[in-house]
Amino acid sequence: MSQAASKSVFLGKLRERLQRATLRIAPGCGVDTALLEELETQLLQADAGVTATRGILENLRARVRDGHLQDSGALRAALAEEITKLLQPAAQPLTLDGAVKPFVILAVGVNGAGKTTTVAKLARRYKNQGLKPMLAAADTFRAAAVEQLKVWGERQGVPVVAQAAGTDPAAVAHDAWLAAKSRGSDLLMVDTAGRLHTQGNLMEELKKIRRVLAKQDAAAPHECLLVLDAGTGQNVLRQIEQFHAAVHVTGLVITKLDGTARGGIVIAAAQRFGIPMRFIGIGEQADDLQEFNARAFACALAGVSEGAQP
Repeated sequence: MSQAASKSVFLGKLRERLQRATLRIAPGCGVDTALLEELETQLLQADAGVTATRGILENLRARVRDGHLQDSGALRAALAEEITKLLQPAAQPLTLDGAVKPFVILAVGVNGAGKTTTVAKLARRYKNQGLKPMLAAADTFRAAAVEQLKVWGERQGVPVVAQAAGTDPAAVAHDAWLAAKSRGSDLLMVDTAGRLHTQGNLMEELKKIRRVLAKQDAAAPHECLLVLDAGTGQNVLRQIEQFHAAVHVTGLVITKLDGTARGGIVIAAAQRFGIPMRFIGIGEQADDLQEFNARAFACALAGVSEGAQP
């Protein structure tokens, strides 16, 4: 499947799978105070956050006062437009520096967020673009994670550097960098152990991995991707805060949007932190992870087509 076709299929799935999170505005009804208050409640319930919700509603109420929003259809389109404005600054695709080999991506996050699956999907994505990726199984606390990454690597024909369970993760990252350098790999992706943002000792371990990589290349890791499960709601914001303080997060990946009614957390994260939103995930298939598109996401959440005008 071509990249354009893959994106088209993904956007269709995004609209379909965000139905649980789509804001419920009855078609054909007029816009009044009660409808706007209901919309405000829904945005808060979707975890869009108080600050973002307040800003969106203030702008929508101003449009109503100016006579620009006559019915619920126009309200949906205007809502999509306001959400897009909030999300657009964070919609920054990950650009690999072709002059840097290997370009190092460090994947971090809590248990169950989908780090290993995300790393594997990205390996497939970049290999399909003609690059030579390598994976490092630095989650040495969980043998299943190492095996999972190995299986993904074998399926995609991507080499995986792994060591025995209990090995120092920083040592794995170090050996993987040397292997990637010697083999001329374009990209090294390091999968780390899932950890709670409150586990200080494990956060220190992430810092150690960063230090070890920086000894090989002062700029490494070139990207620190924080993988987040949308279903955890407002806890996502706490995770961003803690991981960013510990390892300087440079990009976000929001996964599992297909199984939650809390799609608004993407809005809250973008509004509060402004960290680049690199990718979103809506399922288990390899193509269910795509670059974040602010307009497409906003329209899916508001329940309108991308061409809708207020």
